[in-house]
Amino acid sequence: MTQLAQKSRCDEAMLLDCIGDGVVTIGLDMKIRYMNKAMRELLGYEEGELVGQPLSCHLLVQGTICSTQDCILERAVRNREKVRNFETVIQNKDGRKIPVSLNTDLLRDEHGNLIGIVETYRDLSQINELKAKLERHEARGLLVARSKALQGILDLLPQVANSKATVLIEGESGTGKELIAREIHRLSPRRDQPFVAVNCAALAEGVLESELFGHVKGAFTGAIADRQGRFEIANKGTIFLDEIAEISPMAQAKLLRVLQEEEFERVGGNKTVKVDVRVIAATNKHLAAVVEDGRFREDLYYRLQVFPIRIPPLRERCEDVMPLIEHSITRLNRTMGKNVREIDGPVLKLLTAHRYPGNVRELENILEHAFIRCPDHTIRMEHLPEHLAAKRPSGEHTVRSGDLPKGGPTLALLEQEAIMQALEQTGWNYRLACKSLGVSRSTLLRRLKVYNLTRKPDSK
Repeated sequence: MTQLAQKSRCDEAMLLDCIGDGVVTIGLDMKIRYMNKAMRELLGYEEGELVGQPLSCHLLVQGTICSTQDCILERAVRNREKVRNFETVIQNKDGRKIPVSLNTDLLRDEHGNLIGIVETYRDLSQINELKAKLERHEARGLLVARSKALQGILDLLPQVANSKATVLIEGESGTGKELIAREIHRLSPRRDQPFVAVNCAALAEGVLESELFGHVKGAFTGAIADRQGRFEIANKGTIFLDEIAEISPMAQAKLLRVLQEEEFERVGGNKTVKVDVRVIAATNKHLAAVVEDGRFREDLYYRLQVFPIRIPPLRERCEDVMPLIEHSITRLNRTMGKNVREIDGPVLKLLTAHRYPGNVRELENILEHAFIRCPDHTIRMEHLPEHLAAKRPSGEHTVRSGDLPKGGPTLALLEQEAIMQALEQTGWNYRLACKSLGVSRSTLLRRLKVYNLTRKPDSK
């Protein structure tokens, strides 16, 4: 190699060492040819330590599409295939797994001949951590607790979290049972250990037992290796068993043993596995009634409901509808890149009066649908799902304190009544009324405008 070529190669290496992403070049002989400074630091190796060694790509990349039979590198070289923004994990020298975004490209010489492949790795650790924090923040935001019923539940969660007691959460679909379970885990001493969620209703009877407790090689057709179950994965942490009423009698018996003895055997095995797992179960049914029907073990029921929690449906906590709407608008503006600032008066009345059989999840879906169709800053009736827009109110009217109909209040009327009562009790002092209602001044003024609420002459 000429001095000029050597100098050029040295300059290229210096430039690559200035790049924040990891760079690796691998020859057609499947040996590492070059690794820049960022990649060496990511993996924990010294300069030159891996260069020239016959390391296959699958020893670096621990992804789901990379194995000894289907290596990203081998596929790229064989099929001239490029990989773009593939998220996987790599393992450093100390065994720590690091999430990365991987890109590959073909490496050619000055004559266009293929001589290998170049891979770039971007460390996603900090990004994933920020995403996780944001998701946790958004999840807690959905646990809006202006209503006394939900606030009472949230006030108890720190005490529940500090114990290992089994929790049974009952509530209709979409009320936020998993959010409550995750909040218990987040507040508990187990917060740094795994939280494993299992939807029992989504797994067939023959699969559920293996999913929960694992299996040994040869236990059944297709069991080609030993496999850990969810309880082993959740060891030292929390397991959330959603739709617990759907599990089979056999799984109920094994679950009872886990709760009593903290041990079980894998499917097809005879070795006892000990675990330390906090169990939180949930169901959208009244589990006591399922027990009476003979479809659920009574002894298991009493083991599960050491600390029962019932989440009321959204229609029973009307005070939470508006805060949920505001939280969802903030979240959707951020995730969808929009700037929706207003909801048209008739739309707001419709949303606050709706019964929400799908609860919080339904409310979120309605708003997401409206965001997709909304071209500007205001959600209007034509942006709502058709089945909801068909319930458009027939006209505008002013509702004052004491005007609730005898046939039963709607959510909108209940909110209007609460606003009028707070204002009249405080002599229409907005600051005190906002404090009593738990809302900002801008929110109060917007509600007054939407509902066309004014001060009665005799209340001055």
